[in-house]
Amino acid sequence: MERKEFSSVFAAVEAAALNDVVNLTSDRIEALAGGHGMVNMALFSVADVIVEELQKGQSLEVKFANVRRLPVDEIMKKAIDAAKAAGADGANAALIAASMMYLAGSAAQVGVPAGNRKLGATARMLAGVDRCGVSAVPTTKMNSKVSAFPAVCAIYEAIRKGELSPVDGKNIPPFVGGAIYGHSALGEDYIWPALAKKGAQIGTQAMLEAMHGIGIGGNAFQAAVLGSAAILEIIHPDAEVPEECGTYGRTSSVYLVGKAAAEAAGLPPKLHMRITGEEYDTAHVVGDVGLILKDIGGPSVIGMMSFAEVFACFQERICGGSGGAHNPPLGHMTGYTMCVIKALQAGMTPEEIGPAVMEDRSTDVVNPYPAPFSIYAVAKKASELHNGPVTRLLVDASLPYVAKLIYQKGLATYEGLNQGRTLADIVRQMDDERVADIETYGAKYWKKLAGRDVTVKYLKIENAARRTSKLVKKYLAFDPLITVEVTEGEKHVVMEHFTDQVIPQVCLGERPDLAWATEIAAPLTSEVVLSGNMILNVVIPAAMASVMGYASIDDAAAEAEKAAYITAGIPGPKMAAKKAAKLACEIYRALTGPECP
Repeated sequence: MERKEFSSVFAAVEAAALNDVVNLTSDRIEALAGGHGMVNMALFSVADVIVEELQKGQSLEVKFANVRRLPVDEIMKKAIDAAKAAGADGANAALIAASMMYLAGSAAQVGVPAGNRKLGATARMLAGVDRCGVSAVPTTKMNSKVSAFPAVCAIYEAIRKGELSPVDGKNIPPFVGGAIYGHSALGEDYIWPALAKKGAQIGTQAMLEAMHGIGIGGNAFQAAVLGSAAILEIIHPDAEVPEECGTYGRTSSVYLVGKAAAEAAGLPPKLHMRITGEEYDTAHVVGDVGLILKDIGGPSVIGMMSFAEVFACFQERICGGSGGAHNPPLGHMTGYTMCVIKALQAGMTPEEIGPAVMEDRSTDVVNPYPAPFSIYAVAKKASELHNGPVTRLLVDASLPYVAKLIYQKGLATYEGLNQGRTLADIVRQMDDERVADIETYGAKYWKKLAGRDVTVKYLKIENAARRTSKLVKKYLAFDPLITVEVTEGEKHVVMEHFTDQVIPQVCLGERPDLAWATEIAAPLTSEVVLSGNMILNVVIPAAMASVMGYASIDDAAAEAEKAAYITAGIPGPKMAAKKAAKLACEIYRALTGPECP
């Protein structure tokens, strides 16, 4: 193999790699840009619209005004249209826009019956979609999913039994209604506070039980907001509350619903925005979001998954994968769009926000190195749909980290091949290092999260633990065969067949003695299995080897993919590597002139 100058080889490879972010991940982010699979790109587009309008001096305020349209309606319409252009259907676009505008400062409700305005209802009408009952609104996909029907069913069953209202309707005299009921003591002091508290509790608990009943751990925030939506479909959401419960004119029955639901779900009393630290009253958030969901129409499971990522902006990790313990598939990586909006509103500059986002994500995950890449990949693809201020900020903030990764892997490949090492050996070492990073930073993650001093070591990572198909034998993620060693203080265990045997045994109650270790190893193992979200360990070495003349493009891509035992965990790396290598060779030829294999 003829020795070639590193600078020209690497310049060609880096240019080829960054030419199309699709070739740097096995996740189907091109499909995401068209509304197939997920609609996470819509969050970027909506965030861009919101900030663009704020920069023009427009207001997000929802006013109780005797007018047909408010300025905020125009902003919302632009946001909904941008979400639709990014692949969201009408109901999903309405939900995404309303949720993000709510957190950006738009009130969920304003006013009393004549001419009152509700954010969810406005979004639904501007999106041109029909309303549906809360029972048809689903949770996100948590492997499985449920609709809000259990909450509606449980609340109506309690109503039928006379368990919610302290007043039996048949005892209300004729002509007691309207204002002397709805905006006076009977409704505001007796009936609605009771309905709000009991209904929210019952609905939330029913949602949690339904999630548990289909074998998922569930999500407290989704249970609370859907439980809230179910009772808000029934009670007067604009009613005032007893004075001891809140300030007159500022606190409606929605707050009482949110407070009861949040407590029933076990949510913390306060939430804090990532980056800015801004504090939110959980009761207000849960009630307001429940009201939005009550009015929004019929979002799909995919729309609710993007909804969850909007609320991944909170430090408390109440939902979504964007701020989770492991780097998720790229269809989830959107939560920082909301954080950027709030940081800009707080007066931070892009030069301050970008590093803060990278720091926040990189210190709150079991492997920091793919974290900036995940943000970059989705933001870069989203910029093709709407290249606005939020999207550009995230691209600019994450690109230096991605460039550094490309450089490090390019240099390691160049030096290794010139030392006579095989491409397979170089790639395998990169994946070994990726596993070691997960072990090291996974321990730091548990120390930061819970003060736990743990050690995790992967003793075996192979394919096909229990299945025999060719696909499973080739790719790790579909049936991983894992042995993991976990130590915490005096406790120590080696768990063979971790994913295919130990986890089911713990969940079935057969091995409660291993629950402590399973909890520790689970997010780290998810990081291992989901490593296909960033395939630099395949693409960069294969492209470098092709340009350097080590092997043909096809052979280099095949060798690199086979050696990348976790990075090539799902199909796609070989084809991506071939595309990047082909372009790298063409660029190198243009730079230097010689033929390239």
